Amino acid sequence: MTFPNRLLPWQQHQWEHLCSYIAQKRIPQALLITGNKGLGKQQLAHQFAAGLLCATPQASGTACGHCSSCLLVNADTHPDFIQIQPEEPGKGIGIGQIRSLIGRLTLKPQFETQRVVIVNPADKMNNAAANAFLKCLEEPTERTSIILITEKPAKLPATIISRCQKLAVVTPDKDVAVKWLAEIMQCDAATNKTLQLNVSLAQGAPLLALEYANDQTLTLRNECFDAWMAIAKQLKSPVIIAEDWHKLPASPLIFWITSWVIDLIKCFYQAQVANLYNPDLNEPLQELSRRLELKGLYKLYDLLLSDRQRLDTQINKQLLFEEILIQWYELNRSK
Repeated sequence: MTFPNRLLPWQQHQWEHLCSYIAQKRIPQALLITGNKGLGKQQLAHQFAAGLLCATPQASGTACGHCSSCLLVNADTHPDFIQIQPEEPGKGIGIGQIRSLIGRLTLKPQFETQRVVIVNPADKMNNAAANAFLKCLEEPTERTSIILITEKPAKLPATIISRCQKLAVVTPDKDVAVKWLAEIMQCDAATNKTLQLNVSLAQGAPLLALEYANDQTLTLRNECFDAWMAIAKQLKSPVIIAEDWHKLPASPLIFWITSWVIDLIKCFYQAQVANLYNPDLNEPLQELSRRLELKGLYKLYDLLLSDRQRLDTQINKQLLFEEILIQWYELNRSK
């Protein structure tokens, strides 16, 4: 794995904060990096890890990329760089992985620099694993830094959070995200509305916006909106649409639906088009807002907020979408 030496433009403040730890010789034994998906938390953690492991780091704090430690890191064979993550997609981090980590940490680092452990995503540790992991924090070993990464810090036990230094990666201004995305995709940000829409869909997260642009996510979102409108017009069954939608990634889909409902409420209050989550859908949203009850929209919004909290549980996704779409159907039926 090769670690880029170029900082993401919206991470400069966080990087300076990390470098101050090194300059003051106060490298944290445990660091918790938080922030929404798509902000580059993992890249920032890896860059910090590479700098700590490097034998001859640059003045900026980044790794040189040429010493023996850097070569080992880039080859994924550095004995003092340990990464803990779910063994399979969708699975958690089990107690077996944490016990193995504890065993490795009883040994001294093999190099003269720092040993670095990255746990990502840290909120995927199950209860047994989290309880065992406390031993790593309560009995730290020499020259060892543990970096926890999560977009859901509320799911971590307070006992773990309290033992960590905190670093939040914040969402950049939309202009910064659009400019960066335009540079990566080698196009003109001023004329490319698709870039701006992808940034909006990604809730301002540049890396997620890039993923959306590469995966044609905007096309999928438009197809889902057409189905949403077809239900509103009584042209399609909410049950049939729910059967199709449960096969799609649930988290972004719930966000899209929520954004449509929020925009409908904004349209009711005559908000400016530029203030909508979905400015490209302004006309159909305006039309809908003129004939829907505001009370019903707020009720649907409450349901969506509740469902977002349940996405990480074992809930049946098809039943979840059926409930949402049936309520949407009923909201439109008498109009």
